Amino acid sequence: MLTAIIDYDSGNLHSAEKAFQRMAAETNSGDVIVTSDPADVLRADRVVLPGDGAFPACKAELFDHTGLFEALEEVVVARGRPFMGICIGMQMLSTTGHEYTDTAGFDWIGGDVVKVDPSDPTLKVPHMGWNDLVLDHPHAVLEGISTGDHAYFVHSFHFRVKNPAHRLAHVDYAEEITAIVGRDNLIGMQFHPEKSQQTGLRMIANFLKWKP
Repeated sequence: MLTAIIDYDSGNLHSAEKAFQRMAAETNSGDVIVTSDPADVLRADRVVLPGDGAFPACKAELFDHTGLFEALEEVVVARGRPFMGICIGMQMLSTTGHEYTDTAGFDWIGGDVVKVDPSDPTLKVPHMGWNDLVLDHPHAVLEGISTGDHAYFVHSFHFRVKNPAHRLAHVDYAEEITAIVGRDNLIGMQFHPEKSQQTGLRMIANFLKWKP
């Protein structure tokens, strides 16, 4: 069993690598590697796409790595291997991102990435820090997670999904902000599970055991 965390120069992956390695050891889920090699992605049993920064820049970085997206698409779409997107990696599942300029996403889950715009002017953007999850739909990766559990967020844009069934959880920030999306073999988290203490580690463990 191999989990590949994709490195496309879009952030420090050290904490994600350590969290996934820890939970893989605890759940006997095989090896975890950080890689930018399409060959590694093609042999992976599950794939994690992280990302920090602006949507257009992260998309450009991913496509600058020759063959990396094609390998990702083969493994996730054609072969149906479990996929987790984190932060911008989750937003890339969308149809279009609207940060700075309209940028096409993967269109694996329909919807748009739009600016966080709370109705309360005292609330700052970016949305940064701990917030309580509100679960919208059950999911295997959310086993043992309850409404009210905390997750750690740092973002200015969020994923407004087209189909409400694809929003698995949200948080309240004077508007409903999508926290988790998913369908079929795909799941994505706006927050950082590797920085979300026991809540995030539980989700990582569940993902490593998930058989969609």
